[in-house]
Amino acid sequence: MTATIAAQDRTAAAPTNRPRGARKRRISVPHLLLVPAVLILVVGMGYPLIWQFVTSMQEFGIKQQFGQPAPFVGLENYITLATDPDMWVVVGRSLVFCFATAAITVVAGVLLAVLMTAVGRFARLTLQISLLLAWAMPVVAAMTVWIWLFDRRRGVVNYLLDMIPGVDMNRYSWLSNPFTFFLVACVIVVWMSVPFVAFSVYAGLTQVSDEVLEAAQLDGANGAKRLRWIILPMIRPVLMIVLLLQLIWDLRVFTQITMLQDAGSKASDFDLLGTYIYKLGAGSQDFGMASAVSIFVLALTLAISWFYVRSLLKEDQQ
Repeated sequence: MTATIAAQDRTAAAPTNRPRGARKRRISVPHLLLVPAVLILVVGMGYPLIWQFVTSMQEFGIKQQFGQPAPFVGLENYITLATDPDMWVVVGRSLVFCFATAAITVVAGVLLAVLMTAVGRFARLTLQISLLLAWAMPVVAAMTVWIWLFDRRRGVVNYLLDMIPGVDMNRYSWLSNPFTFFLVACVIVVWMSVPFVAFSVYAGLTQVSDEVLEAAQLDGANGAKRLRWIILPMIRPVLMIVLLLQLIWDLRVFTQITMLQDAGSKASDFDLLGTYIYKLGAGSQDFGMASAVSIFVLALTLAISWFYVRSLLKEDQQ
């Protein structure tokens, strides 16, 4: 009798143990699949990051480029940056620029995505092809066109604005004033970034259930209310990731600012963090200070990304 009960207990316990072991094996497979990607990231990004961090604690100039040992200065470069008012002016300017361009880009991208869902097939294809062409255009080629558009002597923008009665834009130099310089830069960056946001949000909108929207419409919700209270909350993960990516990309913008400076002014009032690092390194041959600013930008990027990472951790716990 006792042996029979024990055998029944083992039989009842066996199915419970097998799924638990299978569940553990299923959990370990995704981690194993992540190993190659993690190794590639460590090898591809680990060495440059370590080199930047080590160089940021050295006095690394042009002599060190020809083999002379670099003196170790510890945190001296970081202290110099922390006490440099010009550095913080560039940081503040870069943050204002990246938050403004990212916000405008996301709003414009959402509106275009909503428009693509509302228009007919032919109009949607035309809009999508136009966005793809703008997105696929090389940066240098696009910047050449934009610089020509805002040229003070032959620019189309000045010509069209000058035709408005009471507006005098003859030979107006957009790139000689910091405010109009960054206004032009904002227009260019937004124009180049909107297609990515529009397509990403449009992909999210296609997953919104038509039944939910029809039910809200029957309840009296107009288009604006459906967008505000139903559509946007449902595509919130997509909006968060595109906003985060835009903040990171616009904080590190370099090519557009450099080419605009080549066509206008290279003064420090026209610098963002990307051009500021370039001038410290390639311009002044002070690679130690440039590396310190690069590490600071990395820390700033992680700080901006922390809100999104924290929300991901909360969702994972739930």
